[in-house]
Amino acid sequence: MSVLPISVLAAGIAVAVAVPVLGWSLFARPDAVAVQSRDNLLRGIESGPGSSAAGRTGPGLLARLVEGLTPRGTVARLNRLAGTAGRPAAWPIPRLVAAKLVLGLVAGGLGLLVVSGGPSALTIGTAVVGTLVAYFLPELLLHSRGQERQQAITLELADTLDQMTIAVEAGLGFESAMARAGNNGRGPLAEELVRTLQDIAVGQPRREAYLALADRTGVQDLRRFIRAVVQADQYGVSIADVLRTQAQEMRLKRRQRAEEKAMQIPVKVIFPLILCILPTLFIVLLGPAVMDIVAAFST
Repeated sequence: MSVLPISVLAAGIAVAVAVPVLGWSLFARPDAVAVQSRDNLLRGIESGPGSSAAGRTGPGLLARLVEGLTPRGTVARLNRLAGTAGRPAAWPIPRLVAAKLVLGLVAGGLGLLVVSGGPSALTIGTAVVGTLVAYFLPELLLHSRGQERQQAITLELADTLDQMTIAVEAGLGFESAMARAGNNGRGPLAEELVRTLQDIAVGQPRREAYLALADRTGVQDLRRFIRAVVQADQYGVSIADVLRTQAQEMRLKRRQRAEEKAMQIPVKVIFPLILCILPTLFIVLLGPAVMDIVAAFST
């Protein structure tokens, strides 16, 4: 008789702790130092009513509590995943950490309620799995968004390199060609090129800015292109030749990927064909004959 009240009390405590953390994660404003630094960097680049003094108060004690409850390895992993996903403005790292704790506490509280109703191996396993899935849900969403972004960058890379090759052959420098491709583009690759140029503009060395571009995106084709550009800059190779060669290689790889996916279609169609289409076809074709046979033998 004492199991039920204890479980209900633990679930209530978990939900009570999760509610203020959820409120902070949704409504907390960024730190004053971070806002001031961002305003200083963006001064003269963009202006707007929301880019100045709004939200200068820090999250305070609750933010420090959330950071203390989260291991540093988890924060580093979230930081890496957020960088691959393009660092969505609506989900900074502190909010993601808070979301993990909130989802884990809520799922754990609901799991305790389920287990208290009828303890068994199935309910306990379901509660544990549900809590783990809820805790890692923000990371799974970030990982999925990062993969979509990497695929978009891979598809845009060949066309972007063609634009940069044309610009370099027309007389522009490499960075000017990169700026032109970044300003004319609309996808994640254009955003990364603009960010790289901004890093160079604020004083970061070109080599480090290029390597940081490859590390942020995690795209192997882009990493290979960056290595070729760094080697060309180091050994004095013509950048136009490097761009032309890399563009041809990227177009070839894109065509090979398309052919590979086309070859995978027959294999992927087999399982829906066997499980869904063929049984329905057999029922339509053989159903009347089976009914006639059954009627003939029954008489």
